[in-house]
Amino acid sequence: MTLQIEASDVIKVILQFCKENNLTRSFAAIEDECQTSLNTVDSIDSFVSDINNGRWDSVLSQVSKLQVPQKKLQDLYEQIILEMTELKELDVARTLLRQTQVMSVLRKEDEPRYLKLENLMGRIYVDARDLYPGTTKDKKRAKIATELSQEVSIIPPSRLMTIVGQALKWQRLQGALPDGAEIDLLRGVAVGKMDEEEKCPTSLSTAIKFGKDCHIECAKFSPDGLVLITGSVDGFLEIWDTATYKLKKDLSYQASEKFMLHSCPILSVNFSRDGELICSGDQSGVIKVWRYRSGQCIRTISNAHTNGVTTVCFSKDGGQVLSGSFDTVIRIHGLKSGRVLKEFRGHTSYVNHAIYFNNGQQILSASSDGTVSLWDLKTTECVKKIRPPQRHAADEAAVLSVHPYPKNIDHFVVCNRSPTMYLMTQEGQVIKSFHVEKDEAEDFVAACVSTRGEYIYGLAADRKLYAFQMETCRIEECMEVSEREPIGLCHHPLQNVIATFSETPQVKIFSASA
Repeated sequence: MTLQIEASDVIKVILQFCKENNLTRSFAAIEDECQTSLNTVDSIDSFVSDINNGRWDSVLSQVSKLQVPQKKLQDLYEQIILEMTELKELDVARTLLRQTQVMSVLRKEDEPRYLKLENLMGRIYVDARDLYPGTTKDKKRAKIATELSQEVSIIPPSRLMTIVGQALKWQRLQGALPDGAEIDLLRGVAVGKMDEEEKCPTSLSTAIKFGKDCHIECAKFSPDGLVLITGSVDGFLEIWDTATYKLKKDLSYQASEKFMLHSCPILSVNFSRDGELICSGDQSGVIKVWRYRSGQCIRTISNAHTNGVTTVCFSKDGGQVLSGSFDTVIRIHGLKSGRVLKEFRGHTSYVNHAIYFNNGQQILSASSDGTVSLWDLKTTECVKKIRPPQRHAADEAAVLSVHPYPKNIDHFVVCNRSPTMYLMTQEGQVIKSFHVEKDEAEDFVAACVSTRGEYIYGLAADRKLYAFQMETCRIEECMEVSEREPIGLCHHPLQNVIATFSETPQVKIFSASA
């Protein structure tokens, strides 16, 4: 079903809002610019009563703000002139007849009618039967009141806010807005509500299932937490509503099964800070940038890297894309030009992760060469190479990811392929260690940090998810999350929710117990 609304009706609702809030200059500017009159009165009953009782000063004040057909205005002014003549208020009658635009038009269109009024005003004595032939004053007033009342309407108080509320209620009923979400009217998006305290997600709340031969290689929650995007081994980017964890069908392109698509496995995906753009990198070295709401690909960087793109993220303003690759190189690409703006070389093995760090002034990267590198954004020089502690001196355990620590912008969490994760400084100092204490502890393959930094989560090769309490460094929870080799995880930005994915054809969603 298609709902059609006249543009002028929208303008009228806005005008009414301005009127109710005494925004007189805004009211006048909108009315003049849009050439649309509100054509409303505060009360039709009062308006009709004013006409029936001859309160002409009030009637003329209201009519001056309305758009009324010329003929009905002429009838009104004629009646007022006749009544002023009857009351011997001849100066008022002559002013209305000779100095108003309404009666000037009447003179051109119907001169005999106009001259009749002039003639009546010139008489020494006027009989009421001459003024209202074949009728009465009250009947003429009633007829005029009926005619004019058909030209005006009443807009209920606070109509604009009511309409907005009804629209939001409808979206919530349709599942487009989750309960408790706050709407950003300027962007037209909802913002989820943050959980009051951080708790470990321990309950499997749902699972997103995929085809038998498909699995997810990367996933990311949107900044507002309302959707989860997944990148699959068969090249599909799909967006899931976090209220239901079902495919988000109010995105028209997904409803019509026109998905965002790569020609090979997607290895990395990320949102822009405002959630309006998505970037994705694939196994062949291609990066694509998409509009979230339309699914349109606005930039394809075909030769972003010579090998698979393992990590992507947007700059703070959304105008650039940072990427790292199996080809050992980190690059910054201009979104408008698609060109390489900067290149960071120095790693001797795969770049597994790269992020903007220190308020966007530096780049922090993790590599399979066993190091974390800190790069100067302006000069592209490596200003610090950090080697996390190894189990044995000869080890070079691959560093898989680095994560900013929410409680201190100078600290970050390091996940390397070992049974231990670290909280470190940019000078390379280890602040805390998070270790699995057992004889044959399995290595971590992925990690994430809770929104407020109360917990560090490590996904290990033994298919278990370990939740470490940041303050004590102890394991608070441990649970098995996959049946096959684990790949990765991501934390919801506002809620105690974690999504995990593996070579099993599903994404598991874990939430904190109520």
